[in-house]
Amino acid sequence: MKPARRRRLVDKVRVDWKVSIRRACACLRIDASLYHYKSKRGDQAALKARIKEIAATRVRYGYRRIHVLLRREGWNVNAKRIYRLYKEMGLQLRNKTPKQRVKAKLREDRTEAVHSNDVWAMDFVHDQLATGRKIRVLTVIDTFSRFSPVVDPRFSYRGENVVATLERTCRSVGYPKIIRVDQGSEFISRDLDLWAYQRGVELEFSRPGKPTDNAFIESFNGKFRSECLNAHWFLCLDDARTKMEEWRQDYNTVRPHSAIGNKPPISLMNGSSAASAS
Repeated sequence: MKPARRRRLVDKVRVDWKVSIRRACACLRIDASLYHYKSKRGDQAALKARIKEIAATRVRYGYRRIHVLLRREGWNVNAKRIYRLYKEMGLQLRNKTPKQRVKAKLREDRTEAVHSNDVWAMDFVHDQLATGRKIRVLTVIDTFSRFSPVVDPRFSYRGENVVATLERTCRSVGYPKIIRVDQGSEFISRDLDLWAYQRGVELEFSRPGKPTDNAFIESFNGKFRSECLNAHWFLCLDDARTKMEEWRQDYNTVRPHSAIGNKPPISLMNGSSAASAS
């Protein structure tokens, strides 16, 4: 039994039955010295910070290699403590490294966006023209501000098309630190991985069959479909681009968003460049 739980149990018996600590411990068959014991373990904050620093710069190192580096630096700690802290901070590595994805995020922690352009989410939506010809729409959203920097329809999308759209968009609103995507062929392509490597962007892949890993873009796509795709006929690809862009501008600058205090997403974007892009 952990010391904190043991202490709470003894205190509960003392309060409920109005007995002394010694009597409460005797009833629970706990030695009174264990109740009064205080841990001599020092503060782990500095050690945790150093473990996290090593894990961030050496992303393929497990707790054993981190322990070796710490011992070299003079930390007098054993591997068991490093393993316990390593697990507490959620630094366990993925069992399988994404193949040929240099900029894939390898650890399981999920970064929470605190500014615009911290984390983007990206996905595809399928629809068709009035003629019946199918189109694919690349949708992107900033998870902090809910601002959508681009909604781009095409007849077909390949990895190089995704790169071209992202590069054109990022020149206007800036480059994100992380982009969350699913395991689609366009997103695991070498073209996107190379672009992310050159631009210093991390690709954070959702688990197969787990759309909730990328919930922000799923929510945005639901609004996009109900308010735009289901509300219009698209006569041709240019007509689709025009109507989708009009909806995106209205979404960014007028439509109140309940998750950000019923403000339009543009109000949370940083810098005039983002505002001009809408």
